[in-house]
Amino acid sequence: MPAETLRFTDTRLIPIAEKVMTGVRLDRDEAMVVTTSLDLLGVGRLANIRREALHGDSTFFNINRHLNPTNVCAASCALCAFYVPWGERDKGWTWTVEQAVEAVAGDIDETVSELHIVGGLHPKLAVDYYENLFRELKQRFPWIHLKALTMVELDFLASVSRINLGEVIDRLAAAGLDSCPGGGAEIFDADIRAQICDHKTDGSRWLEVTREVHARGIKSNCTMLYGHVEEAHHRVDHLLALRELQDETGGFQCFIPLAFHPENTALSHLPPTGGRLDLQTIAASRLILDNIPHIKAYWIMLGEKIAQVALAFGADDLDGTIVDERITKAAGGAAGAGMARERLERMIREAGRTPVLRDTLYRAIG
Repeated sequence: MPAETLRFTDTRLIPIAEKVMTGVRLDRDEAMVVTTSLDLLGVGRLANIRREALHGDSTFFNINRHLNPTNVCAASCALCAFYVPWGERDKGWTWTVEQAVEAVAGDIDETVSELHIVGGLHPKLAVDYYENLFRELKQRFPWIHLKALTMVELDFLASVSRINLGEVIDRLAAAGLDSCPGGGAEIFDADIRAQICDHKTDGSRWLEVTREVHARGIKSNCTMLYGHVEEAHHRVDHLLALRELQDETGGFQCFIPLAFHPENTALSHLPPTGGRLDLQTIAASRLILDNIPHIKAYWIMLGEKIAQVALAFGADDLDGTIVDERITKAAGGAAGAGMARERLERMIREAGRTPVLRDTLYRAIG
């Protein structure tokens, strides 16, 4: 499709369309345009062009299950409804390795290809706990890909275990860690981070930890939490920082924009994100992150209808069946029980796309 045949209500999108059609990278000013333009359909159309150039009509999903070994956390982030403070740990849960394995055993069969493991920053759960957990899970379910631990968790484990980060990563990989989920990035800007997650690993350190993970041959995803106190330029700078690191390491498989859920958090006075912001963030992400293969519409946060529409706004992945998701559920999300494979495939087909069952590394299954 020639760029000149496209029509936009925002004429600033015309030269951007030329770049999209020829595969030229957007600069920061152009990134700001696609992030803020009132021509949402125009931005979405451009994102869809790039999406279809990469993946055609294919929309990826997997059959996965979540495991949160603890919700006790030494941090106290304003954005979080999931955690229980260390001083009130008797109100939360902290599972032994055996309890954690049994917690997922009833929902895992040979069709489940991924176990997503994240939790609170528990001062008494050092690297040996996760080594034992990963070994037990691999012994019980040897076919399962363990996508586990955010960069924040890895950094915390190095601290409480009193060993360097590289040793933590190597020990966990030897025990069965296959990839990392990429959470905890939130927004990299220091001023915004001071308001939403001031007790957490800062943005520059998050990038450093990711660099170390990728250097050791472990793939990861990456994320951005939006729709709280940040502004458009904070989102753009966050995306550009991820793009720069991807140029260096090539270790990111997928980018996941995470819509902020304010209910039951210290930021509960804020409104939830609306469909416009959700769709524009996904579309802008596809246009800016030209070197990250996949953009995920995380249906558990977006809701099913916006996630479907997002498949025409640059997204090519819906995550998966997501059994027993607790973090978004704690913040008022209604989808914690997961979704049957058949329903997920129907969602994709209703959106005019072709469902492709994948593993965590985006290899088609069957």
